[in-house]
Amino acid sequence: MNKLETEFSKLISDEKAPSVQYAWFDKDEVRQRYTYGLANVKDQVVADARTTYHGFSTTKTFTAVAVLQLAEAGKVDINAPAQKYLPDFPYPGDITIKHLLNHTAGIPNPVPLSWIHLESEHGAFNRNDFFRPIMAKHHAVKAKPNEKFAYSNLGYILLGQLIEEVSGMSYEHYIEEHILRRIGLGPGQLGFTVHDHALNATGYHKKSSFSILILGLFLDKSKYMGEPEGPWKPFRDYYVNGAPYGGLIGTADAYVRYVQELLKPDGALLSPEYKRLLFVENHTANGKPTGMCLSWYTGVLDGHRYYTHAGGGGGYYCEIRIYPERGVGSVVMFNRTGMTDERYLDKLDRLNEK
Repeated sequence: MNKLETEFSKLISDEKAPSVQYAWFDKDEVRQRYTYGLANVKDQVVADARTTYHGFSTTKTFTAVAVLQLAEAGKVDINAPAQKYLPDFPYPGDITIKHLLNHTAGIPNPVPLSWIHLESEHGAFNRNDFFRPIMAKHHAVKAKPNEKFAYSNLGYILLGQLIEEVSGMSYEHYIEEHILRRIGLGPGQLGFTVHDHALNATGYHKKSSFSILILGLFLDKSKYMGEPEGPWKPFRDYYVNGAPYGGLIGTADAYVRYVQELLKPDGALLSPEYKRLLFVENHTANGKPTGMCLSWYTGVLDGHRYYTHAGGGGGYYCEIRIYPERGVGSVVMFNRTGMTDERYLDKLDRLNEK
């Protein structure tokens, strides 16, 4: 066994996650690919390349691509006030689209926030009706535009509304047509609903953990979670309330395909000029680097610059990453809860290079 195989085998045997998938790739091919563990513990379903996971906040990078596509088409100016495109914009008029994209608008990020609904409730769920009273309650900004970095899911809800207003399409339909289909991804690979329940990984939280007590602050465990399966407590099928900040569900290979497209100098999603804008680190008004581009975080691993985003929540955690100078990327996905940006790929990508 190589070092990565040893790491993944130990991770599963030590019950750190029911399953894990990892890929290391360049713009044309996957160089390393690993899948370990169970997509469903109760039924002993082994995870494979078809297994889908919630991607949560990695969705924000798709939202940013969509906004830049509209900018490239001349339909929006990212330096213009968001209010220009959203007449009912509930925050100060000097907040621009760019401020929303790089999390410097000063818009609150209320926690705890009811962030999911059961699959059985999805047909009746209206995203705008859900978030309207939340924004009304949290109407006061925390800082002036570009005064400081402050992560905000609500800011990306507003970007989703902007995409709908400008394109005349629902947010989900726009992403499907102008990003997913454009790079050859079908509904069973990446989308906003579970295409095949038999292939969707059940999300799990460790049954004996301090964090399961904290989880009760965020959701009704009796509603959203089932009976324990071994050391794990499963989540029932659900969707994220805010699709523009965290709604995508898909396979690790679908995320590989997406990142590969961003690695290509002539990719199908954005022109080189607008793709460059996506990866320019923002500085605050007083010149302080924020570590955030347009939806992508910056980082350095062993002297190599990268751009990354994590996605985590109840039952799932993942990371996507691009090393632009090296021309490679990486993806990792778990069906266990992740609540912070763990930078787990730091460890895996280092092991991959040894």
